[in-house]
Amino acid sequence: MRITRDDVRNVAIIAHVDHGKTTLVDQLLRQSGIFRENQELVDRVMDSNDIERERGITILSKNTAVNYRGTKINIIDTPGHADFGGEVERVLKMVNGVVLVVDAFEGTMPQTRFVLKKALELSLDVVVCVNKCDRPEARPDEVIDEVLELLMDLDANDHQLECPFIFASARSGWARKDLNDGNMDMTPLFEAIVEHIPAPEGDPDAHTQLLVSTIDYNEYVGRIGVGKVDNGVIRVNQECAIVNHHEPDKLRRVKIGKLYEYEGLNRVEVKEARVGSIVAISGISDLHIGDTITSPENPESIPFQKISEPTISMNFMVNDSPLAGQEGSYVTSRHIRERLFRELNTDVSLRVEEVSPDCFKVSGRGELHLSVLIENMRREGFEFAVSKAEVIYRYDERNRREEPMEIAYVDVPDEFSGAVIQKLSGRKGELVGMTPIHGGYTRIEFSIPSRGLIGYRGEFMTDTKGNGILNTEFEGYGPFKGEMFYRKTGSIIAYESGEAITYGLFQAQERGQLFIGAGVKVYAGMVIGQSGKSEDVEVNVCKTKKLTNTRSSSADEALKLVTPKVMSLEQCLEFIDTDELLEVTPENLRIRKKILDPMLRKRAMFKLKQGAAKA
Repeated sequence: MRITRDDVRNVAIIAHVDHGKTTLVDQLLRQSGIFRENQELVDRVMDSNDIERERGITILSKNTAVNYRGTKINIIDTPGHADFGGEVERVLKMVNGVVLVVDAFEGTMPQTRFVLKKALELSLDVVVCVNKCDRPEARPDEVIDEVLELLMDLDANDHQLECPFIFASARSGWARKDLNDGNMDMTPLFEAIVEHIPAPEGDPDAHTQLLVSTIDYNEYVGRIGVGKVDNGVIRVNQECAIVNHHEPDKLRRVKIGKLYEYEGLNRVEVKEARVGSIVAISGISDLHIGDTITSPENPESIPFQKISEPTISMNFMVNDSPLAGQEGSYVTSRHIRERLFRELNTDVSLRVEEVSPDCFKVSGRGELHLSVLIENMRREGFEFAVSKAEVIYRYDERNRREEPMEIAYVDVPDEFSGAVIQKLSGRKGELVGMTPIHGGYTRIEFSIPSRGLIGYRGEFMTDTKGNGILNTEFEGYGPFKGEMFYRKTGSIIAYESGEAITYGLFQAQERGQLFIGAGVKVYAGMVIGQSGKSEDVEVNVCKTKKLTNTRSSSADEALKLVTPKVMSLEQCLEFIDTDELLEVTPENLRIRKKILDPMLRKRAMFKLKQGAAKA
């Protein structure tokens, strides 16, 4: 007999990036009384990863739980970036409803549509939280209309269209049913969750069924599976079976090691968990997302949505530059292989393929997805090289090449719209629509190959003077749009190895923008700047001034160097061309040519041009 667990609510916080999900969860945690009065707290407590805190974005979905007047509310904080959409897709199977957070100024954005569409497909109930209502330019009434239009666009049912709207300022810690009622805490949001999010249902007397929706990893206990108990009861030391909806032949007997429920930010060990509880399970090796933990007597799997396939790939390889092994702790192919395959424990959207003993093809959902992995490895002491990001092609039944396509939504001040349209059109984009929006901005919609967006974001920020917002959504695969050139300028390449000297750099800076200053170690084939022309330029920056007996009046004047351009990891990944690599170490990022020797490089280029001419 199915029962309803009225003392539990399972809810996910979903939104477009930077609309305030994590700050909202912060306030729910603080006001639920789970922290001690004298406990030192940081902002965005759910963003526990260093990179999340630095970039101000959520990368991994995380579980927490609060108690409100006798009801336990399990909350899942989800990412907003499209690159981490795989995180959103899988955790929604654990919840019965969502809180959709929408910025009171920006309104509905591309990722709002993406996450809401996923929630509606699973028939989840929605509570809309219009956040940042204390912004001077907030327009909550218009945003409500935008949300209702979006719900209708996405074919929401009548019940979902009647969703409650809560006005809030997560930063100030208040929520209100009516914007003018003066309430100064989060009570209305707590009440909306308890009233409008359905309680979980299940049969406590049926065979155990738990779908693993998230995998955590701990070096001490190994894999930790997180999921919701759909039916039955799950207990410590219970004999269970593992099955998978997408792998009909999979059937493995296991024993439950340890069982945890969430209380605030902590996992609390429990002996058993009932229907509707979100639990973490350790002690089962080789546990995967999508696996169902069930009773051996009746091993029935729970259907699970397949995670979208990766669209972009890079080669990760052993660093073989002349400076290899000097700065990293982990430099061998064995170290890199172990680390990449360990990442698969927790990241369902990632794929790793061994191309050769020293090279691994790593595929993900976007440049940001892969750059976060590179930055994490770099901080852990790894040293390696990566290639230019490339899209993953596929072929249709007639063997015609297809490539991933994106819908790019660009919000720019009116004065910059012409420059953006010109650039995106040059990258094989097709203008789909233009709409004037609030504040002198225009929303431009482009259908563009994923290739066209590689290396564009930095250029976009320059073109719009930092005022533009670019969001993308994967559209599917479309016909190949033809060849594309990523970069119109060449590289300035070091001609010999040594240490960069002021005199050599002074001569080189006339050729373009330099990336290095005096005293930096360089090697032949290393890219030290961006040329002002379309072809590559080789220079000797280790060259010293010849000493002579003659002196002129200006000879001893100090040589003035232009400040070098120091590039971030993302800028380096955007800059490198298909014949270049990025050398990544804990201390430095160096761009280099794949072929370091200038003669061999020229021969390879000549052969490539000959092959292109024949084709």
